[in-house]
Amino acid sequence: MVLDIDSIRDMVLNIVMLYGFRLVVAVVILIIGTWVVKRLNRLLQNLMLRKGVDESLRPFLGSIINVALWVLLIVLVVAQLGLEMTSFIAVLGSAGLAIGLALQGSLSNFAGGVLILTIKPFRVGDFIEAQGQAGTVHLINIFNTVIKTGNNQVIYMPNGPLASSVVVNYSVEPIRRMELNLVISPENDLVAVKHLLQGLIETEPRILPEPAPVIAVTAFTEYSLTISMRLWAKKEEFWPLNWEMNERVKITFEQNGVKAPAPVQKREMVTVQQNSRT
Repeated sequence: MVLDIDSIRDMVLNIVMLYGFRLVVAVVILIIGTWVVKRLNRLLQNLMLRKGVDESLRPFLGSIINVALWVLLIVLVVAQLGLEMTSFIAVLGSAGLAIGLALQGSLSNFAGGVLILTIKPFRVGDFIEAQGQAGTVHLINIFNTVIKTGNNQVIYMPNGPLASSVVVNYSVEPIRRMELNLVISPENDLVAVKHLLQGLIETEPRILPEPAPVIAVTAFTEYSLTISMRLWAKKEEFWPLNWEMNERVKITFEQNGVKAPAPVQKREMVTVQQNSRT
């Protein structure tokens, strides 16, 4: 069999002319499309910011639209190369099914993210406690929620388990109640001690008058007496007031001679002496 050099050369030139032009156009579409996708994403973020879209929803919507734009760009590039779109879509569907089966956990997290953004048990900036962790919500992404703890640690919580778990949101209500449990000796004058605590409450403007503060004996034994102070404050003032009230109670008790319970060792010695006498 004799090779026809001229025929082979013509065939190669035809292929280059046909597919080379398509390839160049496909590359141009890819370059321009990449710029357009980035530009649209930036415009979308600015538009959502101007329209006042919820801060929790902006990253989530941005991610979904970004993926959709990239899929559309890839379809345009493939179509320009002359591939059969029906076959390509069938292959894409099969690949999507295989990936979906392999990433069932990720799909669960995606569904959890949609559920969180729909029900909105918390928003960006809320202080929450869930899954054994506590912190301020920093971001709500497609697959996870990012929180920052009080010591500035960043925790990534999968949305699937988070959406189905118990979430304590400390930022929903404008006020919070603090409870100070003060353990003193039963030898103290209870009425006088309650009067001292009432004076501390009346001189602290950050303690809300409604709901009314409560001072009550919540437990007592032979060696100790527990007085609980239940106070209400604005959520942003809760922790500073909590710390300061503990300090002020300590100083007030010291200045007025309020006795603490007897140490455990002393109680044991008294018990031993009583037993020896009997």
